[in-house]
Amino acid sequence: MLTPGAWKKSSFSGGGQGDACVEVAHRRVHIAIRDSKDPARATLTFPPRAFTPFIEALKTEPPG
Repeated sequence: MLTPGAWKKSSFSGGGQGDACVEVAHRRVHIAIRDSKDPARATLTFPPRAFTPFIEALKTEPPG
């Protein structure tokens, strides 16, 4: 479970600076996702009930 307001980086961030991934934060009414390479840019937000289906689709959809 995410601590409300805190950004959590994926454990699959990769080597080096560990910035080749996304970060996720639990907000009051949504889940937020941002690019770890550029955290000041825009974030994606999802209602909590839509977050899990979004992640599952990323795991199963072919790229492109």
